[in-house]
Amino acid sequence: MTMPKIAIILLNYNGEIDTLECLESIKKINYPNFQTIIVDNASVDNLCEIILKNYPEIHLIKNSDNFGFAEGNNIGIRFALKNNFDFIFLLNNDTIVDSEILNAFISASIEKPKAGILGAKIYQYQNREIIDHFGGFWDKEKAEFKSLANGEKDLEKYSKITEVDYVCGCSFFVKVQAFKEIGLLEKDFFLIWEESDFCTRAKKNGFKIYAVPKALLWHKISASFLGKPHMHYYWWRNRLLWIKRNQSNKERFDLYKNILFKEIFKIFRHYLLKSIQIKIESFFLRKKISQNKINKYKRYKAGVRGILDFFFSRFGKGPEFLTKK
Repeated sequence: MTMPKIAIILLNYNGEIDTLECLESIKKINYPNFQTIIVDNASVDNLCEIILKNYPEIHLIKNSDNFGFAEGNNIGIRFALKNNFDFIFLLNNDTIVDSEILNAFISASIEKPKAGILGAKIYQYQNREIIDHFGGFWDKEKAEFKSLANGEKDLEKYSKITEVDYVCGCSFFVKVQAFKEIGLLEKDFFLIWEESDFCTRAKKNGFKIYAVPKALLWHKISASFLGKPHMHYYWWRNRLLWIKRNQSNKERFDLYKNILFKEIFKIFRHYLLKSIQIKIESFFLRKKISQNKINKYKRYKAGVRGILDFFFSRFGKGPEFLTKK
């Protein structure tokens, strides 16, 4: 029996240590027909040299710039589509995988033939028995996605293959036919919400999405982010972009009327108040501003900028101030 051919795509951006640890776990995978593809987003670390020297079996793609999670992975996906793979497994480089993960995914795809996307049961790297993610659902009462399991111990109710609205992009096992029918990840997101966007498009095209309890991995969590302001910017901008792309006019109107306008007003208010408070204390009272107060100000500033960038249609890579300390 010929086993389906699987492409494992790892995206690296200055994550040499994490990527090498992930590769060591991939080497132990008990599955006969897969190839690892590393896409490097113009890193300044030594990973590419290490791969070329020590991992001749890996296909390495070196990008000229940091294209973000979405377009960086798209480059690897395009290579896989040209080389006749049956499944594509997008895997975060800050993970380690169980040796049976591919067998678990293939078994689930046979059991659920309408599945287009499968996700793993993701545990925390630092606390190996705590679930970080096991699929999730769109919560229209909060205008965001809610994880089925997050920060809790494994329970019997998480032992069955479960149909969900989306699975986490750090473990994204996709039938090639899904990419062929609905296209690739939307590059405007750059980082986060692109997987929920892809899942929503897949569902609209008749594909099912499942969380697979026997597909196990451990995730270091948010290693792609440079701090809370960085995450806050992309979360706000891309949340609004997801809503624009995937909700009807009436659904969008209701979300803005009942939830979003209140939240947007609140974050702008906090940003303005913190900004005024810091200026008064530093310039007029000559007080030293606490780091906690500065951190909150930076987070609000990033959220405000994310909202403004959405309304002014500024997508892709975020502003430079997010990468500065």
